[in-house]
Amino acid sequence: MYNEDYVLMGFTSTSSDPPQALCFFCGEKLANASMKPAHLQRHLATKHGCHVGKAPEFFRRKLSEFKSSQATMRKVSTTSAKALEASYAVSLLVAKAKKPFTIAEDLLLPAAVVLAETMLDKKISGYIKNGNRYHGCEWTCVRYIYMDDICEHILFCKEMEGRTTGEDIFNVVNKFFTRNAISWKSCSSVCTDAAASMTGSARGFIARMRKENPDIKWTHCVIHREALASKKMSPVLHDVLNDSIKVINFIRSRPLNARLFRSLCENTGAEHTELLLHTEVRWLSRGRVLSRLFDLRAEVHTFLTEHGSPHATMFENTDWLAKLCYLADIFRKLNELNMSLQGKDTSILNLYDKVGGFLKKAEMWKRACDQEDFTCFPQLDVFLSNEDVGAAPVKLVIVGHLANLISGFHSYFPDMDEKSVQLDWVRNPFLLSEANRSKLPLTHQEKLMEVASDRGLQMKFGASTLTQFWLCVRKEHPELGQKALEQLLPFASFSAMMLIKTKQRNRLIKPAPDQVRFTAYVTMDTDSEYKLPLFQKRV
Repeated sequence: MYNEDYVLMGFTSTSSDPPQALCFFCGEKLANASMKPAHLQRHLATKHGCHVGKAPEFFRRKLSEFKSSQATMRKVSTTSAKALEASYAVSLLVAKAKKPFTIAEDLLLPAAVVLAETMLDKKISGYIKNGNRYHGCEWTCVRYIYMDDICEHILFCKEMEGRTTGEDIFNVVNKFFTRNAISWKSCSSVCTDAAASMTGSARGFIARMRKENPDIKWTHCVIHREALASKKMSPVLHDVLNDSIKVINFIRSRPLNARLFRSLCENTGAEHTELLLHTEVRWLSRGRVLSRLFDLRAEVHTFLTEHGSPHATMFENTDWLAKLCYLADIFRKLNELNMSLQGKDTSILNLYDKVGGFLKKAEMWKRACDQEDFTCFPQLDVFLSNEDVGAAPVKLVIVGHLANLISGFHSYFPDMDEKSVQLDWVRNPFLLSEANRSKLPLTHQEKLMEVASDRGLQMKFGASTLTQFWLCVRKEHPELGQKALEQLLPFASFSAMMLIKTKQRNRLIKPAPDQVRFTAYVTMDTDSEYKLPLFQKRV
């Protein structure tokens, strides 16, 4: 039993049951059985002999200091945990809004500090300023079957230190798997871009992963393929794009020029007062950048003329302006395709459908433009109607670009139509033609006939999602249901690329986060006793 006189020997008691003797000089704890004067006196004499024989006031002062330090440690620990939780919550909001990571430090953090200083005090704002900040991290997300649906969550987040080769990324993932007793045999597929660190034949992430599980399937992100397929342009159009960027940079990159141009636009009553910046890593910016430049072409021409820029003559060239219109229109259409490929619960089935639909439209645009019908490109069509411009030179450039675009898509999506048709039985087993059914193994044909004849399943098909339907089928027909889920479960693309792939993020984040799929559709559970400490250890 603890006695208050033990303070004179340098000991207080813990709040545990039974209480233990706690030395307030070194923090060592003695068992309850050792809470005897002789044991405590021996500890003081052998480990803190310099304090033997000192006045009682000395020991009481040391005890008071010890308790004060304990309170400070608890306060710091609680504050740190709360700061971590708050920064995690803000990071989640930034991710869901698909904004650059830098917006947290450039806007949210200063705003929070100002609010805290104004409404609370500077001590609180200090906590905010010194909150946790995260740098280059690898986000790895996972899809898995839970209950009667497919769930999608962040698997883990880990800061990448040093290099980000395929082997480095694999080691991070493998270490997480090992620590959490996850078998590579449980992983059926992975979706990444086609960077060398991912696809290297010997030391790439995919190669290292297949050494652990040879059956893992790799999917080249559909959005990345679409971006690569649409990137190639003829030298003529490439020059138009480069010249446009030079003009924009001349105005936007110099603060004085930007202010003068804004004043000019305000004086002329223009709808917009600023040009938009273009970055190579942000391929979705091109359409809006060029459209804004065309809308402000009169103001840009006036500004360039006043400043003696040689680029002013381009805005007097109707052929050049017509090509600018076409680029703005075609990039807008590519933007629409890119956005349609993003989102939650996507699969290779619906993404193939959207890419296939775009290819058919591109073929139609090519035929129409070959006949000098440009109505499919509204900005170009209006410009050609209002200006005295010969359509023949522009037609040749446009038809050539569309031909290259179609060829690029066929190169990155080979045999897409055939592969898509082969998956019709997954899309709708009740409308499958005999010709398509006959291409499947006989055992699958038999099970498909049973499914197609089941009116209960037919009602379920109309009332549930495709994944929920096949999970239901798997209960009665395990092999057929599993075969269908092998097409629906894997990631086919990244979920959010428009605002994530900005210039700021490209500088802040190493290649890893863009090479392993990231999703903005996640939930946060900080009330769990294990999730927050787990996050704190690994970030």
